[in-house]
Amino acid sequence: MERTKQEQQLPLVAQLILKSNLINKKKMIHYQQNAAQLEQPLQDYLVTNNLISELKIALLISEHFDIPYLDLDSVEIELTPWHLITDNLMRKLRVAPLMIKKNHLILATDKPEQSIAKEVQFYTGLAVTLTVAETSKLKQLIEKISQRKLREGPTNFKDYSMQQMQNNLPIEVNECSQEDTSIVNFVDNILFNAIKNKASDIHFEVYENYYRIRYRMDGVLTEMATPLIDLAQRITARIKIMANLDISERRIPQDGRFNIKFSEGYSRDCRVNICPTINGEKVVIRILNSEIPQISIESLGFNKMQEKLFLDAIAKPQGMILVTGPTGSGKTVSLYTALRLLNTHEKNISTAEDPVEIKLSGINQVNINPKVGLTFAGTLRAFLRQDPDVIMIGEIRDFETAEMAIKAAQTGHLVLTTLHTNSAAETLTRLVNIGISSFNIAGSITLLMAQRLIRRLCQHCKQIQTDLTMYQLKQLDIDMRTSSISIYKAKGCKYCMNGYNGRIGIFEVMAISPTIEQLILSGKSTDELLKQAQEEGMLTLYQSGLEKVKEGITTIEELNRVVMH
Repeated sequence: MERTKQEQQLPLVAQLILKSNLINKKKMIHYQQNAAQLEQPLQDYLVTNNLISELKIALLISEHFDIPYLDLDSVEIELTPWHLITDNLMRKLRVAPLMIKKNHLILATDKPEQSIAKEVQFYTGLAVTLTVAETSKLKQLIEKISQRKLREGPTNFKDYSMQQMQNNLPIEVNECSQEDTSIVNFVDNILFNAIKNKASDIHFEVYENYYRIRYRMDGVLTEMATPLIDLAQRITARIKIMANLDISERRIPQDGRFNIKFSEGYSRDCRVNICPTINGEKVVIRILNSEIPQISIESLGFNKMQEKLFLDAIAKPQGMILVTGPTGSGKTVSLYTALRLLNTHEKNISTAEDPVEIKLSGINQVNINPKVGLTFAGTLRAFLRQDPDVIMIGEIRDFETAEMAIKAAQTGHLVLTTLHTNSAAETLTRLVNIGISSFNIAGSITLLMAQRLIRRLCQHCKQIQTDLTMYQLKQLDIDMRTSSISIYKAKGCKYCMNGYNGRIGIFEVMAISPTIEQLILSGKSTDELLKQAQEEGMLTLYQSGLEKVKEGITTIEELNRVVMH
């Protein structure tokens, strides 16, 4: 009977070993007594004295809990969501984050208890799936993640301290300090993960029965987390505090912003908009990268002819270059690539933007602020008195701005600007509708460029597509029986998750030739202008995209998603 009591007092691992007949009962009790004398956990004693391997223990635990075993030797630190859990929590719970798969955070642990999963789920807001690993390998991984955080983690997420939060929150929220700390950490992790994944926007959306968080990555919204719906108000309150907004106001939209700084010295500005819905407040955070991406003219996505037309246009001392496309189509990057090429000691360059998204040394940048009377038209009028060589206007929104821009382009200045239209030819019609005469349009515009961004295929996992439909073959205008061209499709792997990685531009570049200029003066239609431009060699957006499909850069499905045909 005494022996039975001793057996019952054995830890779970020892009981599993006995059940598997790897060590007999008498020896196990003896080993337990030795371990107790050494003040050493029984499992450590057994492994240290080579009585059983760590791998065997992990496999026994895996079998007992019906949880998969994972060899941590195969884990790459760079690919883990290492920022999601604090060092203290990792060491306290003996867990390490491995990956996020289908909105589940995959964790490695050597003691797969449900209490651990619940605590991590509360902390991160993600559903948790456990895997079993050897203790020594787990400790090594936790240490590597800790070192990685020291090298690369953000330093001032915690600038929004718990004290600040408590000073602003209602009394009833202050009472839950431990939970509030988890909310702070959760929001920090969501932000850092978004920046790590190069997301442009974060959506916090509350519905009747669930709450979700989505990132816009490469132009597409992807669901990243589904926290408990009860956390929605507290998460929104945290974001309001960061953006210096009124946390008690839930009836009207609010706009704010905050800045995140990193240990490497760079930062990100974040714009916040909060809008009340029938189920609660929806929050959207726009992440602004204020540092110019080092994109060469070659990597924008032009073909050789388009690149030449673009470079010829920006090399001219005067005239207007109009870039068109919807929000998020890459217009800003294209214009700033041009500005970077033009930015020399011999030129005076000024920009009017709403807001300034990328800061450039050597260029005079103005943040438009209509609330105080600083408009595009007024700023442009001031620029013309500042002896400019190159002027960039963030967007033409009205007749006054359009008229001033045309005047600047006709009086010896190079003007770069944008307009929201669907194609290059439609831009001319839009200017006429704004009130600009055909004579002024023909005499000032040198280049029209419509553009979109399409997702690039991941080079690690893209696959040759052998199941093209007859309609797709017709779109591509190829015969697969005789063509040597390979068409690819997206698959998805650990590097990309969805088969795509990054984006590239597709363009419709229309140079204003003497013939097109005459058509504009004659008041010809958009279709007639488009026909002439195509006769002169212009590719439409769709034709430009088909080139990228045939080059193996993107898929026909992605092109059809982005461009109407």
